[in-house]
Amino acid sequence: MDLRKRYEPQLRRVFHLYFRLARGMTLGVRAVVLNHENKVFLVKHSYVSGWYLPGGGVEVGETLMEALRRELEEEGRIELVGAPVLHGVFLNSHVSRRDHVAVYVIRQYRQDRLPEPNHEIVDTGFFDPAALPADTTPGTRLRITEVLGGGAPIATWR
Repeated sequence: MDLRKRYEPQLRRVFHLYFRLARGMTLGVRAVVLNHENKVFLVKHSYVSGWYLPGGGVEVGETLMEALRRELEEEGRIELVGAPVLHGVFLNSHVSRRDHVAVYVIRQYRQDRLPEPNHEIVDTGFFDPAALPADTTPGTRLRITEVLGGGAPIATWR
């Protein structure tokens, strides 16, 4: 059995216990980054299984835009060149009743190349929304469907 999968539930609990004690509420950002072919950029982390939209936590004293720019650079070598569009803010209750995620749509960016794998991000890529990797998370799939399908966002992450 993959060690990451084996210990993932315990790691999640430890991280969220820390955040619960350190912060009253957690806030994150994620991005639906679309290239000129409408393929979506996804990342695969070293510490959880599945493919996700790039993003992460908003640090104390950091704005949503600052966090979004930082996370996109760290996880995807993506530099914003146009204004991102807010898709919605979602309650991520399967993680914690205190966790909220702001999701932005990004079509104007620069990326000189895909990032090399590192200790946090083990793989990245642009994927056709109709052929996402099998282990793309349900919340990620839902956000992509909402953005590309034009439907009203569902208030919870799922």
